[in-house]
This record gives sequence, structure tokens and C-alpha cells, in this order.
Amino acid sequence: MLFNAFFNRESIAAPGNVVTTWQIAYGYVDSLSVENIFWRDNKVIIIAPDSKAVAFSSNQRFVVVGDVWLSNRRELSVAYSISINNDIQLVAQLWEKFGIESLKLLVGMFGLVIWDKDEQVLYSARDCTGSRTIYYTTNGLTRWLAPSLRTLAPYRSKDLDVVALRDYLCCAFVPGNRTLWNDVKELRPGTILKLPSGEIHSFWQLKEQIIDSDKALSWHGEKLRQLLDQVIKEYLPQNQPVGVLLSGGLDSSSVTALVSKLHNAPVHTFSIHFGAECPNELEFSSMVADHCQTQHHILEITFKDMWERLPEVMTHLDDPIGDPLTVPNLLVAQLAREYVGTILNGEGGDPCFGGPKNQPMLINNLYGSVTNQDTLQAYLTSFQKCAVDLPLLLKPDVWKAVSNAPSVFTEDLYSKDNYLNRLMAINIKYKGADQILTKVNNTSTAAGLLGLSPLFDQRVVDLSMQIPPQYKLSGVEEKAVLKQAVADIVPDAIINRPKSGMMVPVQLGFRKYWQREARSLLLNRNAMTAPYFNQSLIKDWLNYRGDTWRRYGVKLWLLVSLEIWLQVNR
Repeated sequence: MLFNAFFNRESIAAPGNVVTTWQIAYGYVDSLSVENIFWRDNKVIIIAPDSKAVAFSSNQRFVVVGDVWLSNRRELSVAYSISINNDIQLVAQLWEKFGIESLKLLVGMFGLVIWDKDEQVLYSARDCTGSRTIYYTTNGLTRWLAPSLRTLAPYRSKDLDVVALRDYLCCAFVPGNRTLWNDVKELRPGTILKLPSGEIHSFWQLKEQIIDSDKALSWHGEKLRQLLDQVIKEYLPQNQPVGVLLSGGLDSSSVTALVSKLHNAPVHTFSIHFGAECPNELEFSSMVADHCQTQHHILEITFKDMWERLPEVMTHLDDPIGDPLTVPNLLVAQLAREYVGTILNGEGGDPCFGGPKNQPMLINNLYGSVTNQDTLQAYLTSFQKCAVDLPLLLKPDVWKAVSNAPSVFTEDLYSKDNYLNRLMAINIKYKGADQILTKVNNTSTAAGLLGLSPLFDQRVVDLSMQIPPQYKLSGVEEKAVLKQAVADIVPDAIINRPKSGMMVPVQLGFRKYWQREARSLLLNRNAMTAPYFNQSLIKDWLNYRGDTWRRYGVKLWLLVSLEIWLQVNR
């Protein structure tokens, strides 16, 4: 049984079914002894399981390595007379024509490395919203690059970046270019890294560009609808069944309705619940599935599933993600793979169109003199994780090292943009790229699926920053423009229902099911988090002492996820 295999040992072993990815060594490579070399030059070694991730330009000058999925491949092929169906080969031909400027032509998901044999320069680029990842080492004569942080384990130190640790405890993910390892960085979305110089440049930036503010909500809704129709059509697999993750909220219901309207093959929808002890949204997801006439599948996820499958999930993530939905994401993806090869989701509706999670920050902006919190403090507190606990949770030397370290959120929080757009920009740039899209990609890939997030499409994101803020979140009316865009195809009961969110019952889980195992994991003197955390405070949380706001379950899941991630990445 998985439970015994993982939790009755001194440490947790990593499952072996991790997807093998490509990696690249750059710099001093002559003395390297590595296996599975696909191609090499005097300064570069490409390691790849097969040729699917590698392409050469026509003139053989450029070698392109990466993970690429383009929604505008047909448009590019026609526009530039390139008769190639392979996306990475298409990128190689475009790079030969336009160089770095070709990145501005690509619409989709990609993490790329390009070697210029003539100039002896290595470029690495990541798509605009961060659907794919690129990690790279920062020290030594040989630099390593890969789409998976785990792949770089042999080439990094074991030292944690304690600022990244601090940020994880505040957000449940590691934001920005840091990773939990001191000498490994993550390339930011919409940027390109150039070696050997180490220069990093942006080829795309998220910008507030409010236009047509004199137009009515209906006008903006129609413009959004036209774009969503275009994006969804491009995302649908031709003549193949497709899946949609359907929670019953506005975002996933909108995607389901659009897919059902536009697709000419079976549409499968997938919903989850956590058993009879817990409230669920099956009433709403089933209503949408019936309305859209999809083939609907419901998966019950037990408390046993949540705990036993967590180590497996942590092996598939890069940096740890303390969102309790990580386990359900993998389990429902594995179910979906029995029926479809491509699955869409509703992720992105809140960041792009003003979901209710922005409301606490808007209130603080109005009443900051009463709450006595500065903007950064209020923003970190709004995650409702461990931000306020850090002085007690972290050991004194760790807290001293991180307490005054700058935050990646500061520049956006204090910009001159409209206040709501500032919050949305942060959520898109960080929560989107570092939590939501990474989680979607990694869990989908682990299940053998192509996972797509149409509401996080670069064009949708750009349009969201053009729409006047009052059409996104105004008072208690959230996502008004999205509601307007889909009002004719989504049931009124969904349009008008308040946002509730998918609540994973971790509070009940630690109280009733996982407390003994969590104690053994977190309070062990040999725990990998022991050098950093005050275990007496964690003991209080496990005993639910002073849990006025019923948040200890979320905090404990955050810590358990981190401890297991550290152990499986040991």
C-alpha cells in the first residue's frame, strides 16, 4: 500500500515514474561524462530521450531544443511559406529568418533553448504567460538548463534559498526567478536569457493599456466573446474527443459551454468531490454538463487518496506548491486520460477578469488607515497562509536572514497603474506562471495529457488589461465582462451564483485523518524542515490551539507538502 511505502520509513522515497525531459550543458563540456547525448558541439551538449524535442534550421546554423505547442502554427506556416507541421521545426525555420524577433510571432506554450553555432551564443526563452518552464544553474564552468527543476538535481548544491522559503510560506508557491535551491533560477515568462553574457531581456511585457473606456459593457463583452471563440477553436483537437475540467464555477462553465458549442467531436467533462462528509458543487457542475450535453464524469477523492498520493504529486512538481488541489489535479487528469488526450480548464478567469480574491486588497486600499497595514503586508496576508506567522514559525537566525529581504511583488504593487490592474498583473505574472500554469502543465503531463488554459492565453491576457477596470470588478459584481461575454450559452444560475471556490477539506483531514502521520512527518527531529522551523508552533497547530479563523489545516498542508517535496527531491 502506498501509505506504508511512503510514510513508515525514515524518509520518503520518490516514485520512479517521472517523465524524462531534455537538458543542456553549456560552457566547459569537454570533460563531462554523461549518457543519452543526442548532439554536441564544442561548448554545448544536448541530452534528450529522442528527437522530438530537437530541430535544426535549414542552413544547420541553429539548433533548437524545447517543448513547444503553438496555436497559430497554421497562420505562421502560410504567412512565411513554411510547410512544416512540427512546431519545434517551425520555430527553427522562423529563428533562421528573424532571430530573436521570431519569439514575438509565437502564440502558445514554449520553453526553448537555441544554440547559434556561428556566433557561439546560447539563447533560452519562455512563453509570455509562463505555461512552460525553463530552469538554469548559475554557478560553475558548466551551466545546465532544463524544463524540469528535478532534472538539474545532480548539478546543484543542497543549500536552500531561504528567501524563496519565506515566499513559499507566504504564498504556497515560490514567486519570481528564485527556486528553493540557492544556485538554480527560473526564467521568467516573456524573457530571453543569453549566454555567455548572462543578459536577460523581455520580448513581451504585461502592460495596462486601457482603451475604449467610453464603450458600454456589452461592447467589451462582445469583443471578449469573439476572441474566446477564436482561442477555443484553435485549442480544440480536430476530430478528436476533448475534455474540460468542470467545477461548476463561472470560469470552467464558460470554457465548457464554448467548447461544446464549437467542437464537432465528443466533449467529456470531469468534476470531483470529497465524499459525504464534505460540501460539494456537483449540483452546479452537473447542471452545466446537462445544459451543454457533455459526457460527464464524477470522481470521488478520499482523505486516504489525498495523503497517500501526495508524494507522487510532489515528484511531478518543480518547486513545491502548497495548494491542496495539487493531488486532485493529478487524480482527475489520470481519469481524464482514459477518455481524451487534450483537456481544457477554466484557470485564469480570476486573475484576468477581477475575481473576488482581489476584494480584501481593495478594501485595504480604501481603509488602510484603519487596518494599519501597508500594501505589501496586506497583499501577503491576503493569501491567508503563513505570512503573519513567520517571526514565530521560522527559527531566529532564519527570520533575521529573510525579514528585510525585498519582495518580488513590490514593483507591481506600487506602480502607477489602476489599483485593480496592479493586483491582476501580479496574479497573472506570479500566481499564474509560478503556481497555476506550472501545476496544470506538470500534472497533465504526468498523466499523459495536453493541458490547456484558454483564459490564460496571451491574447486574452492582453485584452484583459485593455478592458476598463469597472467592467471587471466593481463592488460586489465580479467578472462582469466575462459574464456578459458568455451570457447566451451559460445557465443563468451559474452567471448569477456567488464565487465559492473549490474548497479542499484539509481542515477536517488533519483533525480526523492525518494528525498522527503529520506529527511523525513534521515533528521528527530529522525532518528536512527542522533546521528552519520552530516545531513547538507546528505542534500547537497540530493540536488546533487557538485556531480562531480555522486556517490551521491550510497551513499544515503547506508544511507537509514542503517536507515531502524536500524528501522526494533529496
